[in-house]
Amino acid sequence: MSLRTVILLFALSVATVPSRAATTLLDEGYRQMYNLQFAEAHQTFHEFQRLHPDDPMGPVSDAAAYLFSEFDRLHILQSEFFVHDQHFITDHKLAPDPAVKRKFEAALETTRGLASAAPAGRNALFASILANGLHSDYLALIEKRYVASFKEMKAGRIMAERLLASDPQCYDAWIAVGVENYMLSVKPAPVRWLLRMAGGETDRALGLEKLKLTAEKGHYLAPFARLLLAVAALRDKDTARARDILVGLTREYPRNPLYPLELARLNALRGDAQSPALSVGAESEPRP
Repeated sequence: MSLRTVILLFALSVATVPSRAATTLLDEGYRQMYNLQFAEAHQTFHEFQRLHPDDPMGPVSDAAAYLFSEFDRLHILQSEFFVHDQHFITDHKLAPDPAVKRKFEAALETTRGLASAAPAGRNALFASILANGLHSDYLALIEKRYVASFKEMKAGRIMAERLLASDPQCYDAWIAVGVENYMLSVKPAPVRWLLRMAGGETDRALGLEKLKLTAEKGHYLAPFARLLLAVAALRDKDTARARDILVGLTREYPRNPLYPLELARLNALRGDAQSPALSVGAESEPRP
């Protein structure tokens, strides 16, 4: 699994984006996406594509918004991550939206076509990494096609290693390494052995290290990396750390109800929902 939604990059790698204005436009689209304002995000990404028709970051970002909208509609983040299931993924059947799937796959196809025009370019390579991660997430979390998802995840991680070998400061790309290692590390031991035989990486400590790197220094994917770290903290029974991360996400993305809902659940478990420092309402104010 990866997911990673959904989800993407920040000032890093976007020495790869053509200009400061273009960077600002992508930033706004990702902020709208993380705030669950999907119509606005699509509009922003379409405007980026109009201004930069040859940049694969436009369509791949649009694909991310389609994926996250399905995650939201199907309550996937809640059901797959915050159920505290030992191995993350459940097998309950979902009903994907066929129209959204068509648009999602069309955006990925456009991304791959644009990236193939300059396969050695940093921007093109990162967009390809992101496209693999998004498709891997769709296959695993929505269609429950785990073998196909694993192949996409591994391919994305291999591409990320290529990019990072030449540019280790492309911090968003580290999420591909972090997600594969951490997500696969929670599988049962026999499954981990089979995954390693198939070329997968299952180093939990390395996975957490790279997720932290993206969370601290990444750009578009930093919020998603932080969400995954909150989930990891909860699974390690480190509720204080999870709470700190969720408080920060709630402040930055006040329109996204997932973070305050999980905070409220944690507060209720501790019986301290009335605490001003942990009050969901108090933490839901956006930063000035």
